[in-house]
Amino acid sequence: MPPEPTNEPAHREPDDDSGGDSGGDNQMRVAGMIVGTALIFIGFLDVFLSISGGFEIDVIPFMIYFGGVAIWANSVVENATLRYSIIGGAILLAAVFFHYGEVLFWHKQVLFWSTVVVVMYFMFNEPKKRR
Repeated sequence: MPPEPTNEPAHREPDDDSGGDSGGDNQMRVAGMIVGTALIFIGFLDVFLSISGGFEIDVIPFMIYFGGVAIWANSVVENATLRYSIIGGAILLAAVFFHYGEVLFWHKQVLFWSTVVVVMYFMFNEPKKRR
């Protein structure tokens, strides 16, 4: 007697070498993660050195930092509402700093400590297992 057919769909593993859209899309996500992280690091490094060295900076490191946040969020965050909220917030903050034209000490402190909190979150939060 033949086995009864099940109604469950067959799970297919995606091919890594497939020439379809998913391969190029994955490469663009990785490139976005790299570029976004690099821009965040460059902007954060300028702010950190400014805090520790005691010298003034202009708004350019903040614009680099928030541009990196927008690029990173576009390539990493999967929930569309959260993704575009982060991108919009980053662009809005960069535009506000550009319009204000001056970076005060507490602006640098807020950026520094919020970055530390976000990094600590990602250090201790285990990613969900993909099935």
